[in-house]
Amino acid sequence: MTQAATSTDLAASLADLRGLHLPANAAGAVQGEVVAAIILGFVAALLVGAVRAWRTRRRSTVRRAALRELQAARGLEPEARLVAQARLLRRTARTLDGDAVADLRGAAWAARLDRIFATDFFGQGAGRILVEGLYGRRAASPDVEAIDAEITRLLARIRA
Repeated sequence: MTQAATSTDLAASLADLRGLHLPANAAGAVQGEVVAAIILGFVAALLVGAVRAWRTRRRSTVRRAALRELQAARGLEPEARLVAQARLLRRTARTLDGDAVADLRGAAWAARLDRIFATDFFGQGAGRILVEGLYGRRAASPDVEAIDAEITRLLARIRA
């Protein structure tokens, strides 16, 4: 009988126990804060991704537009092609470096182009024709294809 009495006492004791309860609103507040943190993290990740995509698209748009315009100039006569290349360089430099380049001429313009494109093509190379000798008399006809190829290479490297 001891076992039976213990078993009934145990059953009665268990029946008298009250259910476990958390403090009022404890579970709701914790869940709300966690959900808010997850939502804020997701929104921040979306914003960072959108900004990176916008910057990448802007960079590639300048590069693509410049290369497309250079490609269109290939059908022109050599003199007109040089003028189109010089205008394209002026607009591209202004887009990349701001309005300060609009008034530059001669050696200052060549130095700025060399700095923008990280080269010496305009100050020391064949690109000087686009900077200083576009409308003047020349002893020899410039190699428009070589100039075009180098400008294409420089425009393809645009990162900003």
